[in-house]
Amino acid sequence: MNKQEAKSQSSLAFLEKLEEVIQERIAKPAPDSYVAALVRGGNRRRAQKVGEEAVELAIAAAAGDRQEQIEEAADLLFHLLVLLNCNDIRIADVTDVLLRRQRQHPRSS
Repeated sequence: MNKQEAKSQSSLAFLEKLEEVIQERIAKPAPDSYVAALVRGGNRRRAQKVGEEAVELAIAAAAGDRQEQIEEAADLLFHLLVLLNCNDIRIADVTDVLLRRQRQHPRSS
């Protein structure tokens, strides 16, 4: 495994661990938990947050601000994970679709 593959696996493992934490906070909401506040806000509020973060990422990309894009992408991924997990969808479900698409349309060498 090369460095890039190792980094990719490490990044995916982190997202899976973050997803576990989100699932725990959904199952056992603490009053001061941001995830719990998003859960209490309902699906419409969670979807709104995903939309807001996506727009902020798009604006950062249009401005060409690399660091801002990274920060907003992190916010978007977090809120997307919360939204998906509240709807019983896991990151593995999403990556399965991406893998299937890649197999159906492999990149030409």
